[in-house]
Amino acid sequence: MLAWVFDHTVGKSLRGFSLLTLGWSDGFSFLPLDFVLGSSANRKSRIHEAEKPIDKRTCGHRRRLEAVCKTTELLETMIKRVLAAGIDADYILMDSWFSFPAIIATLSRHCPVICMLKNMPRVFYRYEGRWYTLGGLYALVKKRPGRARILAAVNVETKQGQQARIVFVRHRHKRDWLAVLSTKVDLPDEEIIRIYGKRWDIEVCFKMLKQHLQLEKETQLRDYDGLIGHVTVVMIRYIFLSFRQRLHTDHRTAGSLFHACCEEVKDLTLLEA
Repeated sequence: MLAWVFDHTVGKSLRGFSLLTLGWSDGFSFLPLDFVLGSSANRKSRIHEAEKPIDKRTCGHRRRLEAVCKTTELLETMIKRVLAAGIDADYILMDSWFSFPAIIATLSRHCPVICMLKNMPRVFYRYEGRWYTLGGLYALVKKRPGRARILAAVNVETKQGQQARIVFVRHRHKRDWLAVLSTKVDLPDEEIIRIYGKRWDIEVCFKMLKQHLQLEKETQLRDYDGLIGHVTVVMIRYIFLSFRQRLHTDHRTAGSLFHACCEEVKDLTLLEA
């Protein structure tokens, strides 16, 4: 199952697996819910094939089938598993890595999608009867004056017939712009940006898993089932820590006492002052 996997951090291919993770966040706590330890869909990129005899009725066999699927094909499967487990979500948040119109249309059947976009030469959006790339669309729309954080916003349609709203935002560290798409077109622009900001919690999770919870460092294994077990244990540790942090730092867990304190320290209105 070992394969050559491209690492975007170092900019080259390494021998290993890719970790595709799905999590839940409300902006205060993050819980990893599902993951796929991916090999490669390209047989030529796989260094070793699965040799261990596995009963096809087991989870191990299903895990191995998922490992050799394309990453984009696994997204809907993971979403369905989480929703079937009774976990509700208001939105699906994704990085630009998955922001292809076909994927967005597929996932939006389950929940509204909010994702970062990247300017791709073969991806077009329909605006006022004509098709534009993301860069062409940005050049066309009228920008807000001054140093506004949100530069522009337009309603568009993808080639899959998906209605969406694209919000162009000023890049804080570069003289450039970013684009965020929402399939829920009636959301205010500021709300789209605020909700997408919650996606950063998964990056914090990855850093914690690697630096403090010993992901890929705690053990050395050549067995795929063992690797699945290792990742599972590490993520369970993170869930416990996240739950403990919520109990001790999120004052909303105090229930009615929290709301009573909020009323007690409520700011005076201008009329009352």
